[in-house]
Amino acid sequence: MSKNIIVSNRLPVQVTRRESDFVFRPSTGGLATGVKSIHKNTDSLWIGWSGIACDEISDKQNIIIDNSLDELNLCQIKLSSKEINEFYYGMSNKCIWPLFHYFIEFSKFDNASWNSYIKINKKFSESIIEKVDYGGTVWVHDYQLLLLPKMIKDKRPDLTIGFFLHIPFPSFEIFRIFPWRTRLLEGMLGADLIGFHTFDYQRHFLSSVKRILMHEVTFNRVSFGSREIVVNTFPMGIDFNKFHDAAKFHISQNKSQKSELKKQLDFHKKSTEKSKLILSIDRLDYTKGVINRIKAFEIFLNKYPQYLEKVRLIMLTVPSRSDVPQYKRLKKTTDELVGRVNGKYATVNWTPIWYYYREMQFDDLIDLYMTSDIAMITPVRDGMNLVAKEFVATRIKKDGVLILSEMAGAAKELFDAVTVNPFDLNSMADSIYKAINMPLDEQKRRNTTMQNRLIRYDVKHWASEFYKALKIKSDEKNISSSKKIGPVRFSKIKNQFTNAKKKVFFLDYDGTLANFHDKPESAKPTKNLLNVLERLIKIDNTMLVIISGRDRDFLTKWFGNLKIILFAEHGHFKKIPGKKWTKNIYVKSKWKNDFLPIFNDFSDRTPGTFTEEKTNCLVWHYRKTDPELAKNRVVEIKTVINSLISENLTVIDGNKAFEITNSDVNKGNAINDILGKYNFDFILCAGDDISDDYMFKNLPSNSISIKVGKKSLNTDFFINSPDDMVEFLKKITI
Repeated sequence: MSKNIIVSNRLPVQVTRRESDFVFRPSTGGLATGVKSIHKNTDSLWIGWSGIACDEISDKQNIIIDNSLDELNLCQIKLSSKEINEFYYGMSNKCIWPLFHYFIEFSKFDNASWNSYIKINKKFSESIIEKVDYGGTVWVHDYQLLLLPKMIKDKRPDLTIGFFLHIPFPSFEIFRIFPWRTRLLEGMLGADLIGFHTFDYQRHFLSSVKRILMHEVTFNRVSFGSREIVVNTFPMGIDFNKFHDAAKFHISQNKSQKSELKKQLDFHKKSTEKSKLILSIDRLDYTKGVINRIKAFEIFLNKYPQYLEKVRLIMLTVPSRSDVPQYKRLKKTTDELVGRVNGKYATVNWTPIWYYYREMQFDDLIDLYMTSDIAMITPVRDGMNLVAKEFVATRIKKDGVLILSEMAGAAKELFDAVTVNPFDLNSMADSIYKAINMPLDEQKRRNTTMQNRLIRYDVKHWASEFYKALKIKSDEKNISSSKKIGPVRFSKIKNQFTNAKKKVFFLDYDGTLANFHDKPESAKPTKNLLNVLERLIKIDNTMLVIISGRDRDFLTKWFGNLKIILFAEHGHFKKIPGKKWTKNIYVKSKWKNDFLPIFNDFSDRTPGTFTEEKTNCLVWHYRKTDPELAKNRVVEIKTVINSLISENLTVIDGNKAFEITNSDVNKGNAINDILGKYNFDFILCAGDDISDDYMFKNLPSNSISIKVGKKSLNTDFFINSPDDMVEFLKKITI
């Protein structure tokens, strides 16, 4: 068992199979580097796939891998070839990856792949739940595991869960295309802390949460039942010292120590006066903008012929998913385009593009970074792009120019780079000209500013900041858990109920006993709720009171035949079992004639809203409208109403509803009507919104008050949802 778990699709090691055994090498990627200190210093277990299909090796070899990983504090999730194909190459990279990068035409929505995605996320969750201590923390990474946080939280609410997305989160208009969008959002919201590289991604995510799930969002916090999820920006850095120190070492090398690549690069620099090398490094992926970059370079050569035979583009494209059709086509197009440009402009002594399609060792990368005068990093969409940061880190003399796409997450930090729109090819061509002619003092100023940022916010700082925020959420959770009804507290409440001589339950309906619906008339009670209520009222000396904002017809239809005291419209009407409805409070309602046209006007101007007229109140419902529009309209309607309202009227902010009612009519007065007639020694009151606060404030000191959903300082306890509240009442009756 482990107190802390780190989870990613791949483990931070490269496992290579040899004839009789396996070689384990640490990964050099940003995630592995950043989280390494947390993995080591907090005695964490890291869970993920080893990179080898379990059905392609023997059981004995799988055991060898398990034992070797165990020594490194790693644990593998065993995946078969079929699972890898459907989960990783299928749903993850043929659907989620292209969609989140705005390549809708490449997204394949396949049910089999989706089911496999669910299955593998579940496999991860089962392994985590088995290995994590009570009250521990779990940090989940990236788009392959979007369902995982909720799967863990559902089984282990005691855990504090963090989730970080390393790719962009798309705008609402793009994300809404995904067929299982609700499941993905709910999956992510299982986390207590959700992190993104940039504020744009954070904003897009919160927009989808508001518009698709209709959850309340306040600044960067999502209200989800009694839980509050924090969503924040944590831009990922690099290991600055690793690249900077390597560059220092390389610059001090003598001729005999230099690599063949370095000698070749130096030869080009010396062969032509005022020669310039432009570096392009990417995985061969359609998100990286490789084709646009080559076309922009071609435009540059045509537009500025004085740089022919003086400027060369070095393109390193690292093979990626080479068996996928889109990537095969991209490779073919890239090859053809490079060939065309070289064929058009090459001379006997000069080739405009040096093109490498292969992996490159770390030392060769450092040589490329250092020798190049300009780095051209222009993805059409990228979560962060660490290559841009690595290039800046290697500028020992503070010279050199970074041309960076504004579509890369890194552009939000490296604002001293020459930023370009990767779809504006002419502008990209001009940026090359600008970079070539940038004065040295300006280059140094820009690089000094960017290096200072990279030194301060490196990858270790990124990891520690996220983990620190996760620990804060864990502490908040421990404090808030003091209001939860755990087994011990429930046992005490149950004993109080059993031993009491006269008992009463004051219960709200919507949001307390039943979930909210788009149409209020559709929120009929479930069979489970009705069964629980019937069991409650059969218990000796037990009174049940439902106090709702609902009208008389609804309450009569569903509860009229039960031995329950009913209050309609927040207590305006009262019904004793076996008798007719009576007015509990006599008030005038002529004021509605003044306000009804205003409510109707706002409904007409705000699609998805409607006005509900009751005997004693007017309600403007905005649950189905766009959240941003609703937010503005609520401010407008409040401004208008507050300028007209009199002292005998009250404004109530309900759950996605705005209400005007008579001040004398409230749920607090309704429960006083009951409390004044009986001597109860057990009183339990449950509600979910501001209208129920009137009840809570009027309760005797020995009462038990429960807020359903969002936590409240006005109640003794809180319960997550109406379903949980019904389950609580059910246990009381057993």
